[in-house]
Amino acid sequence: MVKAVGANQSTTSVDPHLYLVRPVRPRTPEGCEECLELNSPWVHLRLCLTCGHVGCCDSSPLKHARAHAAHYRHPIVQSFEPGENWRWCYVDEAFV
Repeated sequence: MVKAVGANQSTTSVDPHLYLVRPVRPRTPEGCEECLELNSPWVHLRLCLTCGHVGCCDSSPLKHARAHAAHYRHPIVQSFEPGENWRWCYVDEAFV
């Protein structure tokens, strides 16, 4: 859900990118796909809900999850951290 808050109103709408979400399996459950290849560190992991790509978060040095979303137009990720259960849309910069 995306919430838009105006001066005197609040509306809720469904994120228009949710149609891209598919049942996926993490392609590299052991870590960020690109960081593993480069032997680079990451901070947190994100799972692409269109193809299963596992990428590192925006706090990581190389920000592979955001780069993947932009390059492949796969906007919605889910946290791939134990105990976290949230999704983010890179296009709308909002939780969904």
